[in-house]
Amino acid sequence: MKTTRSVVAEWWFVFFFAVHLGSQLIQCRVTYDRKAILINGQRRILISGSMHYPRSTPEMWEDLIMKAKGGGLDVIETYVFWNVHEPSPGNYNFEGRYDIVRFIKTIQKAGLYAHLRIGPYVCAEWNFGGFPVWLKYVPGISFRTDNEPFKMAMRGFTEKIVNLMKSESLFESQGGPIILSQIENEYGPQGRALGSAGHEYMTWAANMAVGLGTGVPWVMCKEDDAPDPVINTCNGFYCDAFYPNRPYKPTIWTEAWSGWFTEFGGPIHQRPVQDLAFAVARFIQKGGSFVNYYMYHGGTNFGRSAGGPFITTSYDYDAPLDEYGLIRQPKYGHLKELHRAIKLCERALVSADPIVTSLGSFQQAHVYSSGGDCAAFLSNYDTNSAARVMFNNMHYNLPPWSISILPDCRNVVFNTAKVGVQTSQMEMLPSNAAMYSWETFNEDVSSLDDRSTFTSHGLMEQINITRDTSDYLWYITR
Repeated sequence: MKTTRSVVAEWWFVFFFAVHLGSQLIQCRVTYDRKAILINGQRRILISGSMHYPRSTPEMWEDLIMKAKGGGLDVIETYVFWNVHEPSPGNYNFEGRYDIVRFIKTIQKAGLYAHLRIGPYVCAEWNFGGFPVWLKYVPGISFRTDNEPFKMAMRGFTEKIVNLMKSESLFESQGGPIILSQIENEYGPQGRALGSAGHEYMTWAANMAVGLGTGVPWVMCKEDDAPDPVINTCNGFYCDAFYPNRPYKPTIWTEAWSGWFTEFGGPIHQRPVQDLAFAVARFIQKGGSFVNYYMYHGGTNFGRSAGGPFITTSYDYDAPLDEYGLIRQPKYGHLKELHRAIKLCERALVSADPIVTSLGSFQQAHVYSSGGDCAAFLSNYDTNSAARVMFNNMHYNLPPWSISILPDCRNVVFNTAKVGVQTSQMEMLPSNAAMYSWETFNEDVSSLDDRSTFTSHGLMEQINITRDTSDYLWYITR
């Protein structure tokens, strides 16, 4: 017969064991091999999309992320913007549109993963590339090279962000959604130009990041000599010719450009969804396992956040979700169908290497077969002419510049050139909601006197003069 005390002790043991077991289950391990990112030991084909939290409002975040999930995305990727988070040395801002913790937790709530691109140089057509202007005036500083003042400041901010994420248990190793992080950004060309100083800085940055112990892999984009264990990745309109710098690293596309940014006086760039889908399918068929659309939602450059030269307030980027967060068809729907087709092939893609056979002068088949799973990609690289090919004793018609996906090596479920989604036409109509009106602002010039004017030959470097407190620098010619 059990006593009350023994029964209580037994229940406490069961409760402790259950809690302990639960904690083990939610703390996932993220690693990689030559085929893919592994989450808890399982290789994954991951579809990602970029959204920048300061380019939308917190009230929009959940809707944007749920639309991305509905479009077949697994991951949301964002830069971290140093200048908005540390506007002056040691003074931090994580409120409102800059509440990165809320943004990451919204991703987690939706059941998606996150890729945190800390930089902290981000470019991104953002003011000063994301650097706070005060950094320019640190004594002895030289940006993005083997320079101690810069490295000290960069380490400080990177540690700040990593520790903030850790404090909220947001890395996947803690049960959070962050499965990847990025250090630096497209540094390869600049590093080569700087020679040994560039290489020393790049190596330091990689080792510094890995040493922070996030429990998830780090990447460096457009960095061919990224040191182990950092993964080098590709950015571009096409990345099918890209291979990582070591045979045991996965093939990752951190920026598949869905469109392009707009400059005042310039054209509004658009990328046909057929070409974007072709680029992604071609990357996957050649062994790629992680694709991120830059951008999936571009948003708005609020205030004075737009970088130069002459970047517009709109950062629409011809993305699947437009500047306002509305679904852009047929781009959204066609990519959703592409993602569905790729996921149907996932088991074969992560389990085998492709067998490539020629089907014609400009036509190929990439076949993945393993353990009863078979997936095929039939490609026509001819930009002008359709082709009729024979594959597995069956005929298939391939439009120009297209790829057909066959998850069972027999039936076509998707072709990149065949769009079955209607084009959306947005019409803006007045609503009964309170409308904002134009306002004018007068810049205070009452304090200007002879002491605030000076004479110089030629134009001045504006940030040095204004310290980025104003867009205006008045010139009087004589």
